[in-house]
Amino acid sequence: MKTVVVLQSNYIPWKGYFDLIHEADLFVFYDDLQYTKNDWRNRNRIKTLHGSEWLTIPVGGSTDRLMCDVEIKNSIWQAKHWKTIEQNYARTPYFSKYSELFRDIYVGRQWSNLSELNQYLICTISKDILNISTEFQDSRDFNLSGRKLDRLLDLVTKVGAGRYISGPAAKDYIDPICFSAVNIELVWKDYTGYPEYPQRFQPFEHGVSIFDLLFNVGPDAAWYIWGWREGGR
Repeated sequence: MKTVVVLQSNYIPWKGYFDLIHEADLFVFYDDLQYTKNDWRNRNRIKTLHGSEWLTIPVGGSTDRLMCDVEIKNSIWQAKHWKTIEQNYARTPYFSKYSELFRDIYVGRQWSNLSELNQYLICTISKDILNISTEFQDSRDFNLSGRKLDRLLDLVTKVGAGRYISGPAAKDYIDPICFSAVNIELVWKDYTGYPEYPQRFQPFEHGVSIFDLLFNVGPDAAWYIWGWREGGR
C-alpha cells in the first residue's frame, strides 16, 4: 500500500514535519495553493538564551498569490539569518558538522522564490542528513481539478495513494467519508510523545526548527524524530 503525504513547504520546519516525510512513500509539496501570511511558510523559530526567536523571510503580506509564486526580492535576510543561527548554535556539539552545508545555502547562494528555497532545504535535510528515502514530487506536475478537498482527493488519487497521512490541523476541512469513498485509508498524525533531547538553552521546547535538533544531537536526530517509537538506539 502506497502511503502519501501532501503538505505546503515550510521554512526550516520542526521535527514533526520530517516525521511525516519519513512515514510516507511519496511526499508531495502542495505549493500551488494560496499563500498564507503569519504562518510557517516564511518563518520559523530557533532557541536562544532569551527564549525562542523568529527567523522571518521578508516577502510582504499579500495573500493574493500562490505560495509557489511568492518572490524573495532581496537577499539581505540571508546573511542576517545565518549570523543569528551561528551566534546561537556555534557552541552546540554538532554545529561544525553541518555548518558548511548550511552556510553555502545561506551565504553562497541567492534565492528569489520562497517555495524553491523551502523545498531545497527540506529535501536536503531529508536526504543528506536524515537519510530518508521518501520520494518527493510537486503538485504542479499534475493537472488537478476541483477546489479544496476535491482537489486534494484528485491529487492523492492520481498518485496512487492507498493510505493518506494528515496532520491533525486538517480535521477542520477533511471529511473521512470522502477518503473512504475512493478507497484511501485516512490516518491522522499524532505528534505526542517526542522525547526531549539535550537542548542548549532551557526551558525545553519541542516546537522549534529542525536546526535545533540537528545541531544539538547530530546523527542521533532520527532517533528523536521516529526511532524512539521502535526502541533501542
